[in-house]
Amino acid sequence: MEQRTLQSELPAMRILENEHRYLASLMNEWHTIVLDFQNDRYSSDQAKLQFTRLCELIREFKSPLRKHFQKEETYFFPRLGKHIGYDQGPIVSIEQEHEEIFAYIGHFLHYANGEFSLEEMKALSRDAGEAFEILTVHFVKEETVLFPMTRQVMKPAEREQLNKELYTLIVE
Repeated sequence: MEQRTLQSELPAMRILENEHRYLASLMNEWHTIVLDFQNDRYSSDQAKLQFTRLCELIREFKSPLRKHFQKEETYFFPRLGKHIGYDQGPIVSIEQEHEEIFAYIGHFLHYANGEFSLEEMKALSRDAGEAFEILTVHFVKEETVLFPMTRQVMKPAEREQLNKELYTLIVE
């Protein structure tokens, strides 16, 4: 994923953008392994070690991603939704992507326990690749569609309250 510069001048949106950058850096670690599987760069012995590493990295990634999504769903989306609608439109599709991303990650982790052939590891890694692709586009959508709306529709007091609500860590 290419490194994008932070776009938002609003502190609350910068928090979410910074989290996107952090999550993207974690994603890039495990996506490299996925690409190596998809491009047949591993011998059987290498593949077993790398598949184990892929599982570890995705398990570690899941917690900060969940915390990031929870912050958005608990604070950002409801506050923005009061202004642009919460039952249809961009917020609904973004939340559906959250579910889809966790479905791919969950499916991968659920089936990734055990001994597999090189071809099976390659096939299983596709779920992680799908999660990466959806997340990459997802972050761009949030940053180019939802984040700019915040300045347009929220009052300064709401933006300040949102900043206070979002000012928490997604890592332990």
